[in-house]
Amino acid sequence: MSLSETITHSFDRSFVLYRDLIDSVDDGALASRLPGLPSNTVGLQLWCVVGARESYTQAIKANQWAGFSCSLASTTEKMPVADALRRSAEGLSQILRGANSFTDVQNKLMVDLLEHEAAHQGQLIRYLYGLRLPIPDSWKARFALE
Repeated sequence: MSLSETITHSFDRSFVLYRDLIDSVDDGALASRLPGLPSNTVGLQLWCVVGARESYTQAIKANQWAGFSCSLASTTEKMPVADALRRSAEGLSQILRGANSFTDVQNKLMVDLLEHEAAHQGQLIRYLYGLRLPIPDSWKARFALE
């Protein structure tokens, strides 16, 4: 498997994890913060995932960082968050599958985005446990949870 195929496979796995997560929570969970700790909401964690996907997709297209932006306006309603996660995954997938090769800059951007996806997965595991939210089976299998 080539590096680009490996990266594409890793993103596909991450996209499934986030899809399964949003499928398992309700609107109330999206507005939840970790009790007794400084934290943002579950929805804002997902806002950052969407924004990073959108921003890095643009950076990969441009072969350079172009700044952070996020199209997701509502982080407390499940459907807009689910749609934004899906759209941002589709946009990145088109880029990953649409090129025969990538520059060193593009490769670094892709690895940076994979690290970002993984960092939020780790944070969200703490939210799932701390808020006693259901843990999707795919997360249990991927991260040996419960």
